[in-house]
Amino acid sequence: MRPLITAIIAAAAVAAVPAAATAREKLAPEAQLAKLLEGRVAGKARDCISLSAVTSSQVIDKTAIVYRIGNTLWVNRPKNADSLDDDDVLVTKTTTSQLCSIDTVELHDRSSHMYNGFVSLGEFTPYRRAGSN
Repeated sequence: MRPLITAIIAAAAVAAVPAAATAREKLAPEAQLAKLLEGRVAGKARDCISLSAVTSSQVIDKTAIVYRIGNTLWVNRPKNADSLDDDDVLVTKTTTSQLCSIDTVELHDRSSHMYNGFVSLGEFTPYRRAGSN
């Protein structure tokens, strides 16, 4: 019985090592954004982007929402970015085909789908790979 318990404890310890390493490797939000934008150059900020052209979005915890349109990453730093949680789902409600700096985006918990607040969008800054138009 004792060897079985020892084996179980050893297996649990080995299984915990990758999880601990992953937790240590998580970057601070600004560092995550910097890594995402690495090799890209900021363009002139705009008030609106085409919502129908957005292919994906990513929330950077308490920092920004990054929208992808083609090869361009559009970074939006909401006025109340401290409400952003990278585990929340973004719910965008608009009557136009554009997402603009006057719009708000609702935040919903990924598990319960409960309303978690909202953010007021700011300007959209395009980031393109250096050397591309």
